[in-house]
Amino acid sequence: MGETQELVVHPLAKYLRMDRIPHIWCEGCGNGIILNCFIRALDELKIDLDKLVVVSGIGCMGRAAGYLNCDSFHTTHGRAIALATGIKLANPELKVVVLSGDGDLFAIGGNHFIHAARRNIDITVICANNFNYGMTGGQHGPTTPLDARTTTTPYGNIEHPFNLVHLAAAAGAVYVARWTALHVRRLTKSMEKALQKKGFTFIEVISPCPEIYGRYNKLGTALDMMKMYREISEIKHGCDPAKAEVSPKRIVVGEFVDLEKPTFEESVMQQIADVKKRISEGGI
Repeated sequence: MGETQELVVHPLAKYLRMDRIPHIWCEGCGNGIILNCFIRALDELKIDLDKLVVVSGIGCMGRAAGYLNCDSFHTTHGRAIALATGIKLANPELKVVVLSGDGDLFAIGGNHFIHAARRNIDITVICANNFNYGMTGGQHGPTTPLDARTTTTPYGNIEHPFNLVHLAAAAGAVYVARWTALHVRRLTKSMEKALQKKGFTFIEVISPCPEIYGRYNKLGTALDMMKMYREISEIKHGCDPAKAEVSPKRIVVGEFVDLEKPTFEESVMQQIADVKKRISEGGI
């Protein structure tokens, strides 16, 4: 009789739908790292999974919602924030998080992003920015750097990209940060802070896409891209988001905005209370 072997279970397995693992992401993709940081933040904060809802749109990062062992939605292209807003307004007690990509959130979904930030909806948005539409063939998108090559810009991109942290700050987000997939500990702590903060919080994560974007721009392997992040990243907490550069030669990372203001949900409840008071006093 051989010795009975004890089944070893990963301590974070409870946060994942293990029947859907292994994931479908390419070797070297940063999305797995981002998801790992997210579930570690959930574990550190002891987030109640019964009170957590994760929403994703279409794209490589959109698959994340299906891997998480909580109520989650994989919604239509560009509509992740719209759906998340509806969920939060229907049940303000829920912790609502959007995990999606740069194309989904800032191209077709850009309108939803700026107005959710303007209203200060109490949701957390985490964007995996790989500078292209990785899932559909590597087309250029709203964050593709100038002169970068993609399947739709074979001679180099001529469109000026969004600076996502500047856009988020200008639209009204109360917490804005940027990290790369290399900065796993800082990213995890940043996620913890965003999840605990009331209001519209936003984290951009520069994520390697070695199989498509990396190939077209001769950036080497995923390890080469990670080494590049280490060499060109500069941590500048409190930097003016308008000056937080992202380029092939320099990536400014850190926490750029951290402020307090009433959430949309709080403002709605306050208005309802004020109207009820006026009615009771005969003012309406």
